Amino acid sequence: MQNVQPEYHIEFYESEDGTCPAEVFVNSLDDKMSAKIYRVLGMLERNGPDLRGPYSKHLDDGIFEARARIGSDITRVLFFFYVDKRIIATHGFVKKTQKTPPAEIARAKSHRTAFIEKEARKHENA
Repeated sequence: MQNVQPEYHIEFYESEDGTCPAEVFVNSLDDKMSAKIYRVLGMLERNGPDLRGPYSKHLDDGIFEARARIGSDITRVLFFFYVDKRIIATHGFVKKTQKTPPAEIARAKSHRTAFIEKEARKHENA
């Protein structure tokens, strides 16, 4: 069996203070849930936008969620696709309701805007 290289690459969004909210969140989970969400993120790297439910779902305006479930605990990591097959994980949360809270989607959009502005500044200075 061949070792298949990921088609996409996951990066954790880095906020202005240097923290990576998605990475901090995933690493704060118990070992079993953390391993499960990392497995889903690995599937996302291999499959990109072709990964569907129950592992991934489009939420709104280019914001998606990666999902992991153990029993009644459901963990979500929000992300968006960026140029050069980059997947930017913005943050995560434990889902308590059937519908993803609008504030979580707004937070992901805010992180996306900040990320795109930072990328533009990088290219201006290159």
